[in-house]
Amino acid sequence: MKTGEFKILKKSSECSARTGKFKTVNGEINTPVFMPVGTQGSVKTISNLELQEMEAEVVLANAYHLYLRPGTETIESCGGIQKFIGWKGPMLTDSGGFQVFSLATLRRVEEDGVEFQSHIDGSKHFLGPEKSMEVQKKIGADIIMCFDECTPYPCTKEYAKRSMDLSVNWARRCKKKFEELDEGKQLLFGIIQGSVYPDLRRESAERTIDIGFPGYAIGGLAVGEPKEEMFKALETTTPILPEQKPRYSMGIGMPEDIWESVERGVDMFDCVLPTRNGRNGQAFTSSGRVNIKNAEFQKDFSPLDPECSCPTCKGYNRAYLNHLFRCQELLVLRLLTLHNLHFMIKLTKVIRKSIESDNFVESKKEFLSKYLK
Repeated sequence: MKTGEFKILKKSSECSARTGKFKTVNGEINTPVFMPVGTQGSVKTISNLELQEMEAEVVLANAYHLYLRPGTETIESCGGIQKFIGWKGPMLTDSGGFQVFSLATLRRVEEDGVEFQSHIDGSKHFLGPEKSMEVQKKIGADIIMCFDECTPYPCTKEYAKRSMDLSVNWARRCKKKFEELDEGKQLLFGIIQGSVYPDLRRESAERTIDIGFPGYAIGGLAVGEPKEEMFKALETTTPILPEQKPRYSMGIGMPEDIWESVERGVDMFDCVLPTRNGRNGQAFTSSGRVNIKNAEFQKDFSPLDPECSCPTCKGYNRAYLNHLFRCQELLVLRLLTLHNLHFMIKLTKVIRKSIESDNFVESKKEFLSKYLK
């Protein structure tokens, strides 16, 4: 396979689910895939060795955070993000657009980009399509994202239309700048916007496809909209996207939502919830979500998830994990994060196997009957 090639390995006869393989300069990614989020170059509390042992295939980092610190020059001088953090596999960087709009203060959106103040020290910065490409080029991840505006929810259709137009224009400028900088090592994905408005989603998809990218992300979802609106947006968008290109739904990471999204033709996922929820005491298990801080677990000596083979479930019981949280011991943050990531990566393997055996719908039903009981 050539870098940037996406090969569909198996299609479900029951729905739009498919398995595939996507080639990057630092390795191949099997899809559907869940990407652990290492916003600042680190998946919180988890080592690279642990990521390798759970068979994580690709790690996500964020251009906005890395640009502010340690600075892209530091990463570039080390030889790129993989060498800087010691990760040998594929990586993806988000453009920073979402963080500019959600974290920065006193931002001003213009046609050229966004002027904003750092959430860290208040220093002033400017980030636009060209600057985002320069930043992500220096960081050096395998897959980089167009700079876009993540439309908030709720918003008026007029706002969503202006935002979508801006994101499409920025995507065109991103590609132009990317082609000036590209050395054949990175892959630039376009991003579809349009909020919950089907006609805007279709227009965004068609115009972004016209620009031409090796992969397409569906942005502006999982930002507070009802689940039915999220799935409707996927149903509107994925049939328009090129079949032979990977489809990446940004920010979707609840287990039940991954099943639903794969059923609608999505290949790639990332989300902070497995790590964030783990640090706050919530575990994803085969029988549903568990809040290990609850008093009911104080004398529960069973594994966190009897069907899980991760180090947390093999080595520790619920009562002990409950005790660690009550004592505010740092170990428990690692243990629940480790379990949740292991769970999500195993989940995508289960989904891939169900597609390969053409048993996706029944496998989904079986999983959800236990998980959502």
